[in-house]
Amino acid sequence: MAKLLDILYKVSLRAVKGSTDVEITDVQTDSRKVNKGSCFIAVKGTLSDGHAFISNAIANHAVAIICEQIPSETTEGITYIQVDDAAAAVGPIAHQFYREPTKSLKLVGVTGTNGKTTVATLLYQLFSGLGYMCGLVSTVKYMIGDRELPSTHTTPDAVSLNSLLHDMWHEGCTHVFMECSSHAIHQHRISGLHFAGAIFTNITHDHLDYHKTFDEYIRVKKSFFDGLQPEAFAISNMDDKRGAVMLQNTIAQKNFYSLRSMAEFKGKILDNALSGLHMTVNDQEVNFRMIGEFNAYNLLAVYGTAISLGEDRHEVLTVLSNLKGAEGRFDYIVSKQENIIGIVDYAHTPDALLNILATIKNLRKGHERVITVVGCGGDRDKTKRPVMAEVAVEHSDKAIFTSDNPRSEDPNAILKDMEAGVTVEHKRKFIAIADRREAIKAAVSMAGREDIVLVAGKGHEKYQEISGLKFPFDDKDILEECLSDR
Repeated sequence: MAKLLDILYKVSLRAVKGSTDVEITDVQTDSRKVNKGSCFIAVKGTLSDGHAFISNAIANHAVAIICEQIPSETTEGITYIQVDDAAAAVGPIAHQFYREPTKSLKLVGVTGTNGKTTVATLLYQLFSGLGYMCGLVSTVKYMIGDRELPSTHTTPDAVSLNSLLHDMWHEGCTHVFMECSSHAIHQHRISGLHFAGAIFTNITHDHLDYHKTFDEYIRVKKSFFDGLQPEAFAISNMDDKRGAVMLQNTIAQKNFYSLRSMAEFKGKILDNALSGLHMTVNDQEVNFRMIGEFNAYNLLAVYGTAISLGEDRHEVLTVLSNLKGAEGRFDYIVSKQENIIGIVDYAHTPDALLNILATIKNLRKGHERVITVVGCGGDRDKTKRPVMAEVAVEHSDKAIFTSDNPRSEDPNAILKDMEAGVTVEHKRKFIAIADRREAIKAAVSMAGREDIVLVAGKGHEKYQEISGLKFPFDDKDILEECLSDR
């Protein structure tokens, strides 16, 4: 419960009709979830306009309406608040309603195209290992201490997020590590939160179906850092060509991590094998259980964050050296008889796929073939489909194009988009099998002794979304099943 007046004081109001001295039982942006005493915020979304549901909210006993245009006909006893941007108002209002949880938590946000889940998960594991009670908000799952909750979005809507953060604070969490997707930043889902720090991993081709241009995608990511407070820290990847740009206008304390340039958090790979990474971190030699150059960057980002939060570097490296990272990120299985290596990875952008295939190339002894199973999601950025396909065929001995989550699209149409990216010289290096299970089976059947089968795109996901329905599907389970007889 909270007074309407108390949850509005960080929002710029254009007009008020009715009393602000009313009790609010909850905050909602979905009129179907409104209860007696709710404050309903009418948000203009991409598919619908919340203003069309104001009457529904009132019928469900809302007592206050936040909107960009007060209806011409109003209801007696209802308070109407006019604001310039209802979507931008949701976060600050929800944060006030849930008693500003992030003022009592050390909240760290992670943004970038690739690596967000791994970095956030490693931070959660690291700080838990250092003895703190932590929260995690990631693509894979949400965690409150040891309690796991299902993940619905990479970053939840502002009301759900503030409710979750309140629960984390209430249950004793001191640190929370959260992925901040570009959609979440653009849609103001993280507005109103107090960040102790923010991390930039990298930026590559993705989400242009939503942001339309790469420049806009960059601008949205950068706005997260522009909004940090002076007492916060900002950490960026110096080796990404936009790494310095991301921190240009931030007033937060700036630091960089790098494998190739001078930086506050400097790493060097000494050895990269299936047994893990052997590297130096600020001149300290460490063996990590994780694999690949991309994970060397993730580890440096995590190390830099821990030092920025005041932790001891020796303790940090000791705990970090034993961590495995996030589910579905370079998960690998080795068949007992023929030593075929099966790898499952979430890589669903051209750059992420290239990074995984480059890592595999570095792990090869020379004779092993690489067979890649890859697809592209439906109802998402179509421009990356031919690029993904060309990366797969160029850096694999054989590629199998298949379904990812086709959603409402025809899987065969998606495959045609992928095939358009394959050059004439690579035409014989791929086949298309729309059924993902059959594609994985085919890849394993093609593999010879010590070959490597990469299944990319879905990683941790336990479902496949087809025609609006989600069906149980787990790449790793299917790959293990196929490899069990090899």
